[in-house]
Amino acid sequence: MTQQQTVHEWLIPSKEGRSFQLAKGQTLKVIDVNGQQVADFVAYRESDSKERLDPSVTMDALRTMSIKPGDLLYSNLYTPMLTLLEDTVGKHDFINSACRPEMYEFLYNKPNHQSCYHNLNTALSEFGIPQPDQHYPFNIFMNTVIDGRGDIQIEAPLSAAGDYITLRAEMDVIIAISACPCEESVCNGYQCTPIRVEIT
Repeated sequence: MTQQQTVHEWLIPSKEGRSFQLAKGQTLKVIDVNGQQVADFVAYRESDSKERLDPSVTMDALRTMSIKPGDLLYSNLYTPMLTLLEDTVGKHDFINSACRPEMYEFLYNKPNHQSCYHNLNTALSEFGIPQPDQHYPFNIFMNTVIDGRGDIQIEAPLSAAGDYITLRAEMDVIIAISACPCEESVCNGYQCTPIRVEIT
């Protein structure tokens, strides 16, 4: 891969979210700073927020729940939005919705907990994108295991400090990322840490 210049770089603090503009052809690198930290990732077409990254459509188009370099991520209209260029982990999640306060109350008896749902809504509001009833992200570094009986288990992420994925925009998009605030389970190794983002 040819040398590319970093245009912007951000550190998303643990338990917080940020949003970014990504022009067609630009690349976005999502880096797990300390390891075992999930990054909830959503994307919208910049010119029309009704078109968004859709994990279920992506699984339908790829015919798999896994993703590898060279694969496309698709919108709800079956349009290519992003291409996965690099991945040092190889294990991410397409099936879990964003954590939200009701989930923490239901699972952990902790109402009004900080959540990816809130983080993503707050980040996207900077670009005037309306709050959906729920977010269905591409959960980068999340390690979801489904056994032969169909039972679902969340295990600790396989990512170590410095692991990353790189995505190329296939259209002008608005991106939002939440450094997942769940410390109640092994989802983030019981400790929330930052996510670094680089745009080239």
